[in-house]
Amino acid sequence: MRLRAGAVEDAGPIAALFLAARREAMPYLPLLHGEEETRWWIENVVLVRNEVTLAVERESLFGFAARCCAHLEHLYVAPGAQGNGVGRRLLEAAKEASPGRLTLHVFQRNTPARAFYERNGFGLLRLRDGSDNEEQEPDAVYEWRRELVGKAG
Repeated sequence: MRLRAGAVEDAGPIAALFLAARREAMPYLPLLHGEEETRWWIENVVLVRNEVTLAVERESLFGFAARCCAHLEHLYVAPGAQGNGVGRRLLEAAKEASPGRLTLHVFQRNTPARAFYERNGFGLLRLRDGSDNEEQEPDAVYEWRRELVGKAG
């Protein structure tokens, strides 16, 4: 598996993976946007405003991460590829490209994702009531700092 930069022509596969991963991992979330609207958003917002990294093998997409400066906007792994190191590789690439720290938001009920981020050095900063996201789902804010890597506490 290799990592490469995302491009406009990847919008369709990224949108399909995004929707499938959300349905699998978070069935409690409302479906607010259909496939075409999601593809438009990936192509015209996510790929334009973020540094997008894809995990691919033989032209099949297994995961993607989208980072803007010190914030990880998205990290999704295809349902059949979870638990095989894809997410960890994407997260490590985002850390390497970050300016020394990285923050992210994750839904509070997404306990597997929260555990994944905690195993990979992220600490909980605060819990929020969901009023800041369109799903209106309570979320958690996490942070990773390069200077804390390898230090206790």
